[in-house]
This record gives sequence, structure tokens and C-alpha cells, in this order.
Amino acid sequence: MFDLVTDVADYPNFLPWCGGVEVRRQDDRGMEARIDINFKGIKQHFATRNTQQRPSRIDMEFADGPFKKFTGSWRFIPLRADACKIEFALHYEFSSILLEKIIGPVFSHIANTFVDSFVKRADQRYGKG
Repeated sequence: MFDLVTDVADYPNFLPWCGGVEVRRQDDRGMEARIDINFKGIKQHFATRNTQQRPSRIDMEFADGPFKKFTGSWRFIPLRADACKIEFALHYEFSSILLEKIIGPVFSHIANTFVDSFVKRADQRYGKG
């Protein structure tokens, strides 16, 4: 699962709202990437700096986009050799009330379906665990 989450170039292939990605920087410790949102007529982008602790943790922080604050984390807790528990946390605040009203519902939908999208992708790629 860690590899699926860090393979941001693959996001447009399975996240229906993802209009594209740009990996700005990548090394063994993490990456900075921009993600384009294209969902129900709303187009926006944001970028995060991600610190990776393979294979158990990814921490995200705001780089640029429509947010005043943005932090998030992925935790991968092993259950068996072929299964793990995923904990995903996301905290954000838009930079203006107008953006909150326009983009807020779209981003809320994205955040609420994010982990499920990765589980479905894992099932496609690896088979059901």
C-alpha cells in the first residue's frame, strides 16, 4: 500500500477527480508533488511536501494551493504478510471563505473517498487480500 500511495504519477489512472500530477522533487526521504483537481466542473490544484518513512508512514504538509493550512498523514500498520490497516488523517483550512464555499464540498468528497480509492486500486493490482 505504501508503494501505491507514493506512486503519485499513477493517480490520474484511478482517482476520477485527478486531472494530472507533477512531481516537482523526489528522493529517498520524500517528494513534493502538485495534484490537479478536475471534478464536477471545479478545477484547482494543490501541492504537498511529503516525508516518507518506508514502509510505515507518510507525512504531508502544504506547499501551495488554495489552503491557509494543510497537513495530513498516512499510517500503514501490518496485519499479515499481505494485509495492513490504513490510517489516513487530513486537516485543512481554505485561504478564504469564498474558496471554502466553492471548493469545500468537492474537497470534502475527495477526502472522504480517498482511502477507498486506494483499496480498490490495490485489489486491482494485487488481488484481494
